Amino acid sequence: MKEKKKVTRRSFIQKSAGAAALLAMPTIIPKSAFGANDKVRVAVLGVNGRGTNHIQGFSDLPDVEVACLCDPDLVVLAKRAQEFETKYGRKVIQQQDLRKVFEDKSIDAVSIATPNHWHALATIWACQAGKDVYVEKPGSHNIREGRKMVEAAARYDRIVQHGVQLRSSVAVQEAIKHLRDGLIGDVYMARGLVFRWRDDIGNKGTEAVPQGLDYDLWTGPAEMRPFSRNYVHYNWHWNWNYGNGDVGNQGIHETDLCMWGLNVGLPERITAGGGKFLFDDAKETPEVLASTYYYPKEKKIIEFEVRPWITNGENGAEVGNIFYGSKGYLVVNGYDTYESFLGRKKEPGPKNKAGGNHFLNFITAVRAHDKSILNAPVETAHLSSALAHLGNIAYRTGRTLNFDPKTEKFIGDEEANAYLTRPDRKPFIVPEKV
Repeated sequence: MKEKKKVTRRSFIQKSAGAAALLAMPTIIPKSAFGANDKVRVAVLGVNGRGTNHIQGFSDLPDVEVACLCDPDLVVLAKRAQEFETKYGRKVIQQQDLRKVFEDKSIDAVSIATPNHWHALATIWACQAGKDVYVEKPGSHNIREGRKMVEAAARYDRIVQHGVQLRSSVAVQEAIKHLRDGLIGDVYMARGLVFRWRDDIGNKGTEAVPQGLDYDLWTGPAEMRPFSRNYVHYNWHWNWNYGNGDVGNQGIHETDLCMWGLNVGLPERITAGGGKFLFDDAKETPEVLASTYYYPKEKKIIEFEVRPWITNGENGAEVGNIFYGSKGYLVVNGYDTYESFLGRKKEPGPKNKAGGNHFLNFITAVRAHDKSILNAPVETAHLSSALAHLGNIAYRTGRTLNFDPKTEKFIGDEEANAYLTRPDRKPFIVPEKV
């Protein structure tokens, strides 16, 4: 494996805009090279929800050691650490502050399963500290953050994998090859579907911060607001301060596949409409959202729909994608299944169901220090997350938006451009210069 890039204590503190200076850092983040029998030591950041899957996923791999669990909620952290000891027969390091994980020179890689508003900054800090990164979807909370993640991974020569596990599915890879090879003809349209049961979350109001939770650290770069159980620990998805609604939650898998299948980048025009029609609760994000993304030069279009509660599927797909071509259409259902239908009679074509191991793909790339091995590199994380963000911005502005994919800015629309970033809360700053 290639050597990790040296990162001095001074440069790490400077590049993280002073936040890491709150803690004592080692003089030098050491180089690490993996031999054939060396374990890759992984820290999991955020262990309340999706993080439990990360713990198991990495623990199941040969020559990988989950060495550290990190969460700002000490109650959650202690529970997961006890579960870990019971299941695996050994203790694991516990850290409340992710910055202490980055300072730990024994950690080779971090797996980020925090709320969305922490994804980009944690990735950037990890890269600056010489760690490789597996980051949950969406890669970013806003478009500027995503671009800074790409820059950080490149500057510090780090392996960064986006947690869209369908990219490692054998069946989905096969489906993409069929699209490229012309199975359904000229592919002109992709649909992304997120039909999920989302219940009434009520309005729990505000209260004192529960014992054991470092709420300042949980809030991180987001705007500080009075504590509410409508945010912590899951329903932050439906609040713009922390989450991105269902198009930015489940939907990232599907926005990613839409772009991958059509072989496109960011669109030039975006429309969106929707709203809250079911519940008078604390959700800020729409329950129903229909977004359209136009690619006039490529003569292609993406349609994306978020639909809640009881609904019909479309060709059996409720969470998935449909690709339309001049000779047929292809349906991807979930993360590991596709079917195709050919001609005017919709005769069954090739199909398959076969998964993959996204965590293994990441570790393989880490060991080889080879970004080309990654099935979901950071560049795709930025694009698929940005597509979701663009749909949300069109919804929030309430109008058709014209976008320049090269500059990653809206044309002649300062209100829309204001949503491309946000002021971070000190000391948790996503730096301009990573």
